Amino acid sequence: MSQVPHRTRIQDVDALRGFALLGILIVNITFAASGFPIHLAKDPAYDSWLDHSVHWLSSAFVDMKFYLLFSFLFGYSFQLQIEAAQRAGAAFKPRMLRRLGGLFVLGALHGVFLITGDILSVYAIIGVVLLGLRRVKDRTALIIAGAIYAYLFITLAAAALFLDTDQFVDPTTAVAAAQQTTANLAGSFSDIIGEHVRALPTYGLSLLTVQGPTTLAAFLVGMVVGRRRLLQNLTGNEAALRLIQLIGFTIGITGGVFYASDGGNGATSAVLTSVLTAPFLTAAYVATLLRVMHSDRGEDIRRLLAPAGRMALSNYLGQSVATVVIFTGVGFGLVGQASPLETVGLAAGIFLLQVIASHIWLSTFRYGPVEGALRAVTNATAPSWRQVGQAA
Repeated sequence: MSQVPHRTRIQDVDALRGFALLGILIVNITFAASGFPIHLAKDPAYDSWLDHSVHWLSSAFVDMKFYLLFSFLFGYSFQLQIEAAQRAGAAFKPRMLRRLGGLFVLGALHGVFLITGDILSVYAIIGVVLLGLRRVKDRTALIIAGAIYAYLFITLAAAALFLDTDQFVDPTTAVAAAQQTTANLAGSFSDIIGEHVRALPTYGLSLLTVQGPTTLAAFLVGMVVGRRRLLQNLTGNEAALRLIQLIGFTIGITGGVFYASDGGNGATSAVLTSVLTAPFLTAAYVATLLRVMHSDRGEDIRRLLAPAGRMALSNYLGQSVATVVIFTGVGFGLVGQASPLETVGLAAGIFLLQVIASHIWLSTFRYGPVEGALRAVTNATAPSWRQVGQAA
């Protein structure tokens, strides 16, 4: 294991981040392509068995999984950045606060102008919490992560037992609201911004109840893994990876199937099941990709995905720019006109173009365009993307 090159570990993490980008795009593009998902309403225009099958597969195997992977990798990289600053003798706290501040501004602009909801601003806020917890012991960090999931289990289980979802989501009202949202997204730029702003309370509720707490838990687990260098010098033959696959796929797929079969209308019991089992399926995906990338035929997958992961922030924002151009009224205006299968196909096409663009950009520059700007904010220097071969 000690003979595995150091850069392979970096490529592994970048490739995982690139893989996460694809899953996140498959989820996010549905909110750009139609006004129905945000209102938990079924679009009567796409009611065939194929439409339902695509939606079911996405719910079972994609939804609520990939933001956990992205969050885990954020915590992992966060730990490495702190250690790098400490080795260089730099004051890492001001650096990290500037970085998180820059991330928050990017996220706020992103959520208002480009997409319904945003994760970057959430990462920035929770990142401050993670910065405050940076000195806790590994055991304490894992206990906090476990306590978060225990809290979610108690609150969501209580909601499933005592609250009737139908009292809050009227199908007729939801369809009417979804049609209005679709019309707004097809309108002018001010209509689009207005729709994004109106969606903030709904998105904020999701963050407070589910996504925010689980993101912090994933941050903490990623921080512990980063401290222990558990992703360093992997060979793909580790017994732990096979065990993670066995347990993760068994529990994760079972929970995903239940969520997909009963979670389309936002049923609390289905959401609870997904929250508790999604981390297992996410972990199984990670273990599988790591094993594949270290096989004789899988090394090319790592080389293919790694550049996209190195430019994850640029590509994440670029995905939203692409969906604005494709679906909204300021672009081609295809909102509400793409079937679930066509939407997934568009996501795959966007991601493929981003992979190609990432390879081209990084053949000349060391940092992605947005990464270079954020690095300048972090270091309080003028932006510099540095060409390949220049000193860091």
